[in-house]
Parts: sequence; C-alpha cells; structure tokens
Amino acid sequence: MTAFMKIATWNVNSIRTRLPRLVSWLERRRPDIVCLQEIKVVNEDFPGEELGKLGYHCLVNGQKTYNGVAILSRTPSTDPFFSLLDEAPDAPRRLLAATIEGLRIINVYAPMGTEVGSERYAYKLDWYRRLRDFLDSSAQPDGGVVLCGDFNVAPEDRDVWDPEKWRGQILFSDPEKEALRKILEWGLKDALRLHQQEGGLYTWWDYRAGAFHRGWGMRL
Repeated sequence: MTAFMKIATWNVNSIRTRLPRLVSWLERRRPDIVCLQEIKVVNEDFPGEELGKLGYHCLVNGQKTYNGVAILSRTPSTDPFFSLLDEAPDAPRRLLAATIEGLRIINVYAPMGTEVGSERYAYKLDWYRRLRDFLDSSAQPDGGVVLCGDFNVAPEDRDVWDPEKWRGQILFSDPEKEALRKILEWGLKDALRLHQQEGGLYTWWDYRAGAFHRGWGMRL
C-alpha cells in the first residue's frame, strides 16, 4: 500500500445523469479510489470504457433503475465480494467489497427505511445487523479496512441542521443511530471526526424548499 491514498465516496443518484460531472471531477481531483452509490444501471450499461480512459479500473455491482454500487481504482482490485452473507440472488445491490493495494474497501448503499415502524424500517435495521455479521466474518479491524458509502443515518445532533425537528424521524431515530454505532464499535473510526469536530458539514439536502441554499442538510 502506498504511503498516501486519496479515497472518495459519492452517491451519484444515476451514473448516466452524473457522468459528465464525474468525469470532470475525476480529471481535476485524480483520486486513487472512488466508491459510487446509486449508479442505477446494470453492469453491462456502466460506462467502464469511458472511465477506463481516465486510468480507472471499474468493479461494478449494478441494478437497473435502483441501487447499485461501484468501485473505481487506479490499480486493479482483488478478492471481490458482492453481497452480505446468505443474501438472495435477487436482493438489492447494496454492497461491494474488494482489496486494493492491501486495503480492504467496503462500499455500501444502506436502505433508507422509508418511515419509522414500517416494514422497510425493520428491513433497514436487519440489514445493519447483517452488515455487522459481514464485518465479523470477512475482515479484521487491524487489517486495513475502509467502510464508506451512503449510510442513510445521521450519527449525532451536529450532523443534522435541526436535530429537534428530526429527532425520532427516519434517518435520525435512536434504533438507526444505535445500529450505526454497532458498526463503528467493530473497530472503525469516523474519518471526518478525526479531523473536524464542528457541525454543519452535510452530505444530503432535501431537493424541496431550497434546502441546499438554506443549509438544511444532514450528514448521512
């Protein structure tokens, strides 16, 4: 593994729509590894040839219309894994893991959960339990692991523009935060909080009501 690696994660919400911006960003920033979520295409439709011209190897776990994840890397990846343990063949494509220069990269797109108390909410909590099982069985905390992606949970009050408004709601309910804490307790560190303690650093904004320009966001 090189002494320094630049690793990025981006929920592109459709690789087809976001490709021009992705290409422009890759040309400017030149990251070593990029984890993409919500690519929303099957493997055959992923723009691997175009990204390959920029010097990236592409590992893809795609799905039509929904979900889908991919890992771009400047050096080839090995030991790929495409799902949680004992997952059905037709399960949503939400995980992709690979080893790159000795570093285990795990890219996830966690379920949103829709509404607290719903079946999809229960599925989300169970998915997090199975993610912890996956970590327990397939990796070692001291072995060099980067878990990144879209977790669809805001960990703390400082990760939400109005925590009282969101408290108990989807993305910020106590069971969701506890599920994410159990993932961190496996032996991981919140990379952002190693360098920055202030709030107001967000990754998601509601597209309605001008939330982005008003700073009404959440770090998911």
